[in-house]
Formats: sequence, structure tokens, C-alpha cells
Amino acid sequence: MLIVQLSDPHVRPEGALYQGVVDSNAQFAGAIAHVNALDPRPDLVLLSGDLVDHGQDDEYAMLARMLEPLEVPVLAIPGNHDEREAFRRAFAGKPWLPAEGPIDYAVGDHGVVRIVALDVTLPGLHHGVVSEEAAAWLDEVLTAEPARPTMVMMHQPPFATGIPYMDPYSCREGQRLAEVVARHPQVERILCGHVHRFMQLRFGGTILCTAPSTTTAIALQLRGDARPASYIEPPAMLLHHWREGRGLVSHFVPVGTFPGPYPFA
Repeated sequence: MLIVQLSDPHVRPEGALYQGVVDSNAQFAGAIAHVNALDPRPDLVLLSGDLVDHGQDDEYAMLARMLEPLEVPVLAIPGNHDEREAFRRAFAGKPWLPAEGPIDYAVGDHGVVRIVALDVTLPGLHHGVVSEEAAAWLDEVLTAEPARPTMVMMHQPPFATGIPYMDPYSCREGQRLAEVVARHPQVERILCGHVHRFMQLRFGGTILCTAPSTTTAIALQLRGDARPASYIEPPAMLLHHWREGRGLVSHFVPVGTFPGPYPFA
């Protein structure tokens, strides 16, 4: 099973630039074209939050137009730049979308790997939290299929990255999440977005990774006094490949065309 993870496209209304600098829509369109060109064709695309930049209906209308050419089924969660009810209107009719409350759901009909979406966003705030209610819901959902390989998707990562201008906006109560996940060894990955960078660590007895953005890369600055900064690096995505008997391998994949192929390896 092949699962693409795209994150933080920050779609804008037509003609508007992200932060007045980057054509995030063109970057996202390029990522969608890249997914459609993959061989073999992926089974599923995950969108791990910050789908639009300001949570506005015209941005979600643009997002819907941009997703039309995608030839692969999509599952999505909101990020801190999304607006939950506008998000719900944008994906109205999707069988995985809950009618009210957080955008929490579990889907297992696209292949062997089950996807559990955990909405840790707090409307109007940039940090997230794993509430007691969310942890109990996740524990119940994971208990229902203990033998099924599973990926948990959320937006804000529940750990300190070391980037001083990002960590105040992480997901709080990460230990609560880690305690739940540790009880369920079928969880192969926890997938996050938010930080516009690829990061990986052990968490709750499994592997947690964050996806790069299709728009900009937040600067990796680990000095405590570092000032906020970003770069226009090549957009990228993650490709998660499950095979029976081997498990899950996650690949970092730059989006675009590059010199090659050359006849060596």
C-alpha cells in the first residue's frame, strides 16, 4: 500500500501569494501533478493540515478546484490555519467527515493500513492539545482493531522541536498521547505537519514523523534566541510504503523535475 502525505499547502485565493512572497497554489498544483505521475499509483493521499492560509471560504473554494485533478482518494485534517466549520463545508459529503465537533475519524477501506485522524487543533489558537476526551476516543478506536497496521494523523507535533519560534505552537499534553499509543503496538506511524520540515523521532513506542510543506521551509535554527525565518526550498512530500512481512518504510520525496535519470546506481 502506497500512501502520500502532503502538508501545509496554505492555499490562497486566486492570484494571492502566501506571505506576499510565494505562489503556494502553484506549488500545491505541482505536488498534485507529481502524485498523479507516480508509478505505481498511490492508494491514498493524506493532507495533514493547514490546507488554506486564513480559513476563508474563497480559499477552500480554490482548494476544491485544485483537488479536482487528483486521481487518488483524499483524507484530510485541519490545521491551525484552517477554520473548522469552513473545512467541514469544503469536504461536505465525504463519508469520513464527522457532522460536528473535532474532525476525528478512522478509515480502513483504502487498503491494509488503517488511518486514524486526530484533530488536536483549538479554534482561534495556533497550538494544539490532546484532551482527555481525545485520548479516550483514540484509545477506544485503536482497541477496536488491535491487529490492523495503523497510522495516526494529526497536525501539530506533540514534542519540542528545538526551534524556539515553533515550540510554543506545538501540541500540548503529548505524554497523554504517548501513553495511549504505547498500549497499541499496531500503530506504525504518527504523522504530523505544522513545522514545514521533515523530522523523525521515537514516540510512545512507535515512530513519529513530520512532513515538509509544499510551500516554504521553516528555517532549522536551534539557537534559543533565533528569530523566525523561512526559506523557499523545493517543495516536498512523504511517501509511506507498506508491504506485508516488511512493514512500513517512509520516504522523503522532493517535488519537481531534476537532472537524470543517469545509468548508474
